[in-house]
Amino acid sequence: MDSPAFGQATLSNCERELIHLAGSVQPHGVLLLLQAAAGLPVLQASQNTAALLGLEAQALLGRPLALLGGDVAEVVRHHLPRLAGLGEVPLPLRCHSGQGRERRYFEGTLHQPPGGGLVLELEPVDRGVGLGGGKAVAASLTDPHSPHGARSIAAAVQRFSAAGTLNGLCEAVVQVLRELTGYDRVMVYRFDPDGHGEIFAEAKKPELEPLLGHHYPATDIPQRARELYLRMRVRVLADVHYTPSPLVPPMRPDSGEALDMSMCHLRSMSPLHLQYLKNMGVTGTLVAALVREGRLWGLIAAHHYQPRHLSLALRQVVELLAEVASTRIAAIENYAHVQVALMVQRLEQRLIEATSTEGDWRHALLRSPQTLLQPLEATGAALFHGDDVLTTGEVPSTRELRALCDWLHAQPVGSDQGAPFSCTAVGRLHPPLAGLAATACGVMAVRLSVQRPEYLMWFRPEQLQTVKWAGNPDKAALLAGDGAGGTEGEQGLPQDPLQLSPRRSFATWSEIVRGSARPWTLAERSMARAIGTALVDIIVQVNAVRLLIAEHQLAQIRATVHAAREPVLMSDAGGRLIFANQAFGALRGGSGLPASGSEVALLFEEPARVQAVLAELAHQAWRGDWVVAGPGTPVAVRAEAVPARDGSLLGCIFVFDDLRARRQTARARQRLEASLVQASSAGRLHDEVLGAILGNASLAAMDIADAVGAPSVAPLLQEVEASAQRATQLYDRLRGFTTGG
Repeated sequence: MDSPAFGQATLSNCERELIHLAGSVQPHGVLLLLQAAAGLPVLQASQNTAALLGLEAQALLGRPLALLGGDVAEVVRHHLPRLAGLGEVPLPLRCHSGQGRERRYFEGTLHQPPGGGLVLELEPVDRGVGLGGGKAVAASLTDPHSPHGARSIAAAVQRFSAAGTLNGLCEAVVQVLRELTGYDRVMVYRFDPDGHGEIFAEAKKPELEPLLGHHYPATDIPQRARELYLRMRVRVLADVHYTPSPLVPPMRPDSGEALDMSMCHLRSMSPLHLQYLKNMGVTGTLVAALVREGRLWGLIAAHHYQPRHLSLALRQVVELLAEVASTRIAAIENYAHVQVALMVQRLEQRLIEATSTEGDWRHALLRSPQTLLQPLEATGAALFHGDDVLTTGEVPSTRELRALCDWLHAQPVGSDQGAPFSCTAVGRLHPPLAGLAATACGVMAVRLSVQRPEYLMWFRPEQLQTVKWAGNPDKAALLAGDGAGGTEGEQGLPQDPLQLSPRRSFATWSEIVRGSARPWTLAERSMARAIGTALVDIIVQVNAVRLLIAEHQLAQIRATVHAAREPVLMSDAGGRLIFANQAFGALRGGSGLPASGSEVALLFEEPARVQAVLAELAHQAWRGDWVVAGPGTPVAVRAEAVPARDGSLLGCIFVFDDLRARRQTARARQRLEASLVQASSAGRLHDEVLGAILGNASLAAMDIADAVGAPSVAPLLQEVEASAQRATQLYDRLRGFTTGG
């Protein structure tokens, strides 16, 4: 499917508009495409060079950059070596053109676009409004007592670090950013799994109508724009009523293709987006991306009702603070793993005790409904185990539950078999189940067996919700004026974008949402996963005991244990191998399953140490760490003796946990700590901003690393390390820029 060129999109295809090929700039700055050759000849120039540089665009084409006079060419050449390690990331700079009274001062950026060459963007430093003044703000960053100085930045970072909840963090973000930038309204805009947005926090002038809690449909921010926010983290629109300044010539003379402007600060915005803002009454905007695990978590969006331009220095501060906030978001959202681990540990202990005293853990699981339901805020639960269906709370009938289980078991299983299934409207996924809405509209389920339809499920009833939208999301387009004129295209809409108008009304519009339950949160999904893992562990242990004491059931139970995700070994009283499942074979790498009758101690490094443990198992259970012989896989071991009725020893059960992920987490934390120590050295130990950044990263690392049993702690620590390094680099570039480096 073809993508419409920039400025030619209709509302039916704006998702595919080539907004990165704008071909024009906002007129408060100029853009020059330079050839990376001797003399830095100009290949393209924005048409407004006469107004800002004193030379017509045509007069610059093919001429060396030194034609501008001043130190422009010298500054660009000075920064070229630093570009090599930055890729497409713009490098800030300051320079001047002309001489004497004709001297003009600029701040700007230099970057390497796809297709080669150099893009130089220059903005006059005296064109700011209020806090937008370039020199004043840049100079203040070196003054620790300045309202925009290093001390204020450090205080902002510390304020973010102190937030213990997402609400508290986002409130701090909007307040700090409004104080810093002076915009009339600053919001944190959070995306839900469907791409819709919600105003999650807001700081504004008292006289403005609040937008807090308003929802915006996913179509308000096209996917291509979301992708660009991951690359260009901060965007500023100075004046929605601007006249774009086109590039001269329109296409790159070296390739005949349009210039890729993805990383250009001055890049023009889509006419549809500009009309959208005009319909809201917004004149100037600032947007900063909040990124979580490589995905767009949300946006910091600032609105002003008069033209407003931010200096480059202040834009860099905003980007720095957005990066710090993203780090804190990651820490807060993953701190739930700590609480999950404690709750699951208590649940596991209770079920193990019930197995010992009653011979069945299942009734103990469902005996206290609040223990199972309250942590996930569910109203009912069902356990499908063997041929039984056990329930607690408000649930559908047994016949309906079996139909739900059959449908769920028929769904394809992803690569992560431990991931829970969740939905808010099971009737939409499978219409025959729509009748369950009163008790089981929302379903969360964890799989307890690879082969059998065994699950633990939680339920939520249908919940009528009143959702506040900023205008009717179904009225996406109107005709400009009275709708007359223009060549009409699909669905009767004109094809000229200037005759299209995104929805004009942003008055609060309420919608009653039916057929859905309250969504399951990330923390609730993590808790369900942890409970499922604990139950699988218990099931494996119980079935392993039955293997030893009920040989007539051996074939059926062996299949269950053999396919379990947890590695298991069983030995006789003499320490000779009776059984090993496939998961244990995986720990041995290419060696496969050990032969029956093998000495268990010889399957591990330091067999004498293992033999000593086996000798003591008859007296007490043992937990510790061993290393699998061969590949050297480190494992945590839970060893239990199985006594016969006469007190003799039937054998031993060993359940293992692969420690490689934990070791990887430890190494990742050590690398992060080393990185933080290195970043704090080299004479920058007492820099308040750097200290605050590193303190935020350390706090995030502790919150994440304490999440015992979290499935992806090491990648999260690596994310914190990368984010801290990026924030440090941003601050280094900011300091270098503001001190003239």
